[in-house]
Amino acid sequence: MSELSELYQQVILDHNKKPRNFQKLEGANRVSEGFNPLCGDQLTVYMLMDEGVVRDLSFVGTGCAISKAAASMMTQAVKGKTREEAQVLFDEFHRMVTGELDEEAEENHLGRLTIFAGVRDYPARVKCASLPWHTMHAALEGEETATTENLGPDLTQAAVSE
Repeated sequence: MSELSELYQQVILDHNKKPRNFQKLEGANRVSEGFNPLCGDQLTVYMLMDEGVVRDLSFVGTGCAISKAAASMMTQAVKGKTREEAQVLFDEFHRMVTGELDEEAEENHLGRLTIFAGVRDYPARVKCASLPWHTMHAALEGEETATTENLGPDLTQAAVSE
């Protein structure tokens, strides 16, 4: 097993066992519920936006280790960011896990989030890693729900054939 793969597993397991910001955020002024119909992952993202800044961010829900770890790391990465910075992280993360961004060759703001780059090799897992991000993005936009259902027919077909 490569060192990167081992690190990936350690980080995922750590954030799955001890997710950061795993709680209902009292005083949240934006709440969005996310659902991955392919595997049943569900989560709720709570956001406190103030003057264009994500002042606080948390989540609760059930799902696989990848989904929970992605939500945990997302809350850490987005908390304190402006709306625009959160949007950039959302776009870059989504492009990375879908294979549209080469995180090693292209400039990005992902930092430790690049640990999720490997999920692009497992189409069914792309939706697991993306669900928290799509749900956070929905909250950012003031939308109450998000789903990974329409991520793309290529991902759905690949996931069904796994």
